[in-house]
Amino acid sequence: MAFQPIIDTAAGDVWGYEALVRGAGGEGAGSILSRVAADQIYRFDQACRVKAIELAAKLFRRSDLRLSINFMPNAIYEPSACLRTTLSAARSNAFPLNAIMFEFTEREELADIAHLELIIEEYRRVGFITALDDFGAGFSGLALLANFQPDLIKVDMELVRDIDSSYARQSILAGILSIARDLRIAVLAEGVETAAEFNALKAAGVTLFQGYYFAKPAFEALPANTIALELLPEHGPIPAIA
Repeated sequence: MAFQPIIDTAAGDVWGYEALVRGAGGEGAGSILSRVAADQIYRFDQACRVKAIELAAKLFRRSDLRLSINFMPNAIYEPSACLRTTLSAARSNAFPLNAIMFEFTEREELADIAHLELIIEEYRRVGFITALDDFGAGFSGLALLANFQPDLIKVDMELVRDIDSSYARQSILAGILSIARDLRIAVLAEGVETAAEFNALKAAGVTLFQGYYFAKPAFEALPANTIALELLPEHGPIPAIA
C-alpha cells in the first residue's frame, strides 16, 4: 500500500490519507488488480483493508487523521460478514472506526444497486465514512446519488484537469457543488496537479483536495513533503521538508 494525503484548506492541514494498492516495484492498482483471479477478488479486497489499517496505525501520528480505503462492492457478498476482518484489524491495531473512510468507485459497473445500498447502510451503522470515488466519469453518476447519499464525493480528475481554463468544467463543478450542498455531502477534488487548478477549485468553494500538486503517494510511508496548508505558497507546490 502507498499513502497519498488529502488536504483540508479550511483547516489548513492534512485531513487524512488514501491507501492505494501498489506493487513492490511501484506498479499501479490497475496492473495489480488485473493479475487477481476472479475467485480471489474477495480475499484480495480483505487483505488490502487489513494491510492499510496496520500500516496506518504505525504511520499516523495524529488521532484525527482519516484513512481512506477503496473497496469493490461486487466482491462483497454479505456486508456484516465481510466487515468482520476489517473490524478485527481495527480493534487489533487500536484504530478508531470513525476515522476509516471506504470509497467505492463509479468506474466499477455495479451488478446490484440494491446490494450496494445495503453495504453503505451497514458501513454507516458501524461508524465508517462513505465516499463515491471518480464522480462524473463512470457508469451511474447522478443516478447513484438519487438512490443513496454517501458522506463525500470525489470529483474525478477528468473534470479537474485544466478546470482553470474550461468554462464547461467550471459550470459542471458548480452544479456538483450545489447538489452536494443540498444533500449535505462533502466534496473532494482529486487529481489536482497545478497551482492554476488548485486556485480555480478553491475559488469555486472546494476545501478538500488530493493530487500530485500536494504530494505523490509514498510506498508504505507518508509523503515527506506534506505540510500544513497555511504554509502552502499561492502559486507553487508544497516544498519538501527534511
